[in-house]
Amino acid sequence: MLLDADDSQLVLVDYQARLMPVIHEGPAVLANALRLAQLARLFGVPAFGTEQNPSRLGENPAELRALCRKTLAKMHFSACADGLVPLLRPPAKPGGGNARSLPRHLQKPAEPAPQRGTVVIAGCEAHVCLLQTALDLLDEEFEVWVVTDACSSRTERSRDAAFDRLAGAGCELVTTEMVAFEWLRTAEHPRFKDMLALIK
Repeated sequence: MLLDADDSQLVLVDYQARLMPVIHEGPAVLANALRLAQLARLFGVPAFGTEQNPSRLGENPAELRALCRKTLAKMHFSACADGLVPLLRPPAKPGGGNARSLPRHLQKPAEPAPQRGTVVIAGCEAHVCLLQTALDLLDEEFEVWVVTDACSSRTERSRDAAFDRLAGAGCELVTTEMVAFEWLRTAEHPRFKDMLALIK
């Protein structure tokens, strides 16, 4: 099973100003999060960010926020509890036609919103907000792919424990380059050189 850009959405969890300085391998983790967001834009994959209690922990970097369709402020550790799922699964578009002038049988039915069933997710801290969000997304019946080199915690042990638990729960564990090459699929893709520039 490979990732499909047309079925993917990207969620980037809590790369916040007051959190990142204490994160294990923080600069490399943040660099990969930015690469993921740039790759998502390159391949037309919707990207969303989250921020845990931003009044206390600060915002995500401006360049990361700029690449996300929306950045969701949250107080729960799982972003699903504060409104992530409706962003990933938008409601149906209302039907066309003037409801007052057309009989019901002539009105266009509501169009279902296009569904993307795969969530590519990364973030901090891996054993808290990332873990709880990913597990809730599995409960919501999304396929969840965790980008390990764009995730971390304050300690390596906590990060690795999160990866073990996520894999055991049914998440796929991948790296930024795995995501890039699977969204691309072929060296003949018109964005191949653009993708290479981002990962080198």
